[in-house]
Amino acid sequence: MYAAAAVGFSLVWGIMNVINIAHGTFIMLGAYTSYWLFVGPLHLDPFLSIPLSMLVMFAIAYVIQRFIINQVIRAPMLATFLLTFALSIMIANLAQIFWSSDVRSITTAYSGSSLAVGGLTIPWVRLWTLLVAVALTLGLQTFMTRSKIGRAIRATSMDVDAARLSGVGVAGIYALTFGIGGALAGAAGALASVSYAITPTMGDAFVVRAFIVSVLGGLGNVTGALVGGLVYGVIESFGALFFGEGYKDVVALAVLLLVILFRPYGLVGRATA
Repeated sequence: MYAAAAVGFSLVWGIMNVINIAHGTFIMLGAYTSYWLFVGPLHLDPFLSIPLSMLVMFAIAYVIQRFIINQVIRAPMLATFLLTFALSIMIANLAQIFWSSDVRSITTAYSGSSLAVGGLTIPWVRLWTLLVAVALTLGLQTFMTRSKIGRAIRATSMDVDAARLSGVGVAGIYALTFGIGGALAGAAGALASVSYAITPTMGDAFVVRAFIVSVLGGLGNVTGALVGGLVYGVIESFGALFFGEGYKDVVALAVLLLVILFRPYGLVGRATA
């Protein structure tokens, strides 16, 4: 789950140098999208609603970047940080107005089912979430390395001016990148809707963890987000097991501090000159 939440966040940060605090609210909107598709006439399973959640969030994120964030894209990072922070608060408040603060949840026929392997019990929801996260990561990695648009996105991240001189529409590339980040947040929201309570403020915890996972894996590194998410999940589990549930975040943050000190480019990232 953490990997799915972090992939889009890491992509936007690494390519655009924007710390998108609104990423958590995008996840929240993706969760609500899946919820309404589940309780509505279609009664669509959350995993089957992932493409629709991605489409909705791509459109929302694309418009937000094109007409709002793009206005300050060349400003210092603090400006975009504060802007996305304000957007996060605004979107969460609008969600509260439209949908109230009532806690919603999705219960499927397989919600309580588990896969038993030896003495290990794995909930089916967690297993499918992991498989979807891996599929999304591999799909994005293939898109970024094999497609013309993906190569244009990478070229823009390396040198904006050179990309512009080569005929790349930088504004469009940035909007597309932010849209892809939003789509991935929508997928993460659909996955979260099965395992977590759905509320207007649910995104707060996810954006913090997406930040941590992105730093662990390496900024802009798609594979790193997956590795960082898995590592973070293992650290949390061991922290809760050996020190208690209340200390799992402390242990995870301690490991993050060590990574920043001794490997600031992330577990998978490479040092740059």
